[in-house]
Amino acid sequence: MVTDSKDAQRGEEILAVFDSAFGELLAADPAAFRLKFRKMAASAFAFYRGTACLYYHDLQAAGGRGDPFLTEQTARVWIHGDLHAENFGTYMDANGRLVFNVNDFDEAFVGPFTWDVKRLAGSLALIGYTKALSDGQISGLVRAYADAYRERTRALATGAKDDEVPPFTLDTATGPLLGALRAARAHTRVGLLDSMTEVRDYERRFTAGGGAVELDAATRSRVLDAFDAYLETLPPGGREPRPDAYRVKDVVGRRGVGIGSAGLPSYNILLEGHSDALENDIVIYMKRGQTPAVARHVTDPAISGYFRHEGHRTVISQRALQAASDPWLGWTELDGAGQLVAEVSPYAVDLDWSDIDDPEQATAVVGDLGRATATMHAAADVEESGHSLVPFSTERAIDAAISADADGFTEMLVDFAHDYGARARADHQIFVDLFRNGRIAGL
Repeated sequence: MVTDSKDAQRGEEILAVFDSAFGELLAADPAAFRLKFRKMAASAFAFYRGTACLYYHDLQAAGGRGDPFLTEQTARVWIHGDLHAENFGTYMDANGRLVFNVNDFDEAFVGPFTWDVKRLAGSLALIGYTKALSDGQISGLVRAYADAYRERTRALATGAKDDEVPPFTLDTATGPLLGALRAARAHTRVGLLDSMTEVRDYERRFTAGGGAVELDAATRSRVLDAFDAYLETLPPGGREPRPDAYRVKDVVGRRGVGIGSAGLPSYNILLEGHSDALENDIVIYMKRGQTPAVARHVTDPAISGYFRHEGHRTVISQRALQAASDPWLGWTELDGAGQLVAEVSPYAVDLDWSDIDDPEQATAVVGDLGRATATMHAAADVEESGHSLVPFSTERAIDAAISADADGFTEMLVDFAHDYGARARADHQIFVDLFRNGRIAGL
């Protein structure tokens, strides 16, 4: 039980933030949130992953203290919104190339760039603590991340050529990043299809069970109408050239049960693909977009008014932040709610921290994550992405702000990592006590 008066007060604060962020979805699907919260109870890092809402609440409560790197421009860049050390992995880009980069853009929005790098720094403190690294070693990890971010930002701001700042691919990546890319390369579309579908009467269909939900005729019809509208949002250069590639073979419902997707209804759609061969079928998913946590703390109506709905926001943000993204990425509406649509890719492999225990190896990895973060921020301006919401060079603005006090930028992230890492560990214990003692309303 939470008995300390400060812990009790913090517990009430956590409950209020949860009610604001999760209340509607929790009321609609309590079982999904019981599973979500049990996953969050497993570790402080899992709790941190599931509580971007609390992180932004705390940043706002702090009033921006100790953050001298925000200017009119650097406070208004495209950010990932939930940048932690496990939101990196592989994907197959529109050019057929396997790339290791930032992933999962559901929380992306426009806001201060330091909100991204601080959130990543806090996650490094939690991972380091889990691996029993010393405070000094954790500081070293954060410094490696900050320095790599700063150096890559400077290179991009001063006009580095593509071959001087290459993406992480099978030809350029090393260590665990290369391991993830090789693992992704070993995956096959047939393997993915066999895990989700079966062939009946010479045609592929989704397999019953395993989380798949059969749809009634009315729901299926609405999903297919939404799918037709989605096709109009695909960029012309990314479309499959064969018209029959869009023929729908089967549709099933699913319900999100992960830490980030609890309670969100979604659908899997099986398509013909680029040939009649059954091994070339494509699975795409349609998922309801949600209000990102950061949006509750960015009040500029020009930003929120830029997006038609949350599905549109997610897609436009991902296209801005990720070069050569999924050619199946698009948006639509279903039952009045914005939807994100993308491929269920067989080539997605997340960075696995379970075997990254050596401090020297971890330092090399976080340096790469710093470079990936800088490249992501630099891609998301009008010069690179073509979107007018950020009408200036992001990398030059960030570089100018950091260069005014480069060492101070690094030490700001080190201090934040230790402070917020300790806060998250304490909050995790408070949360576990609240959850196991039935204090979260609606569960």
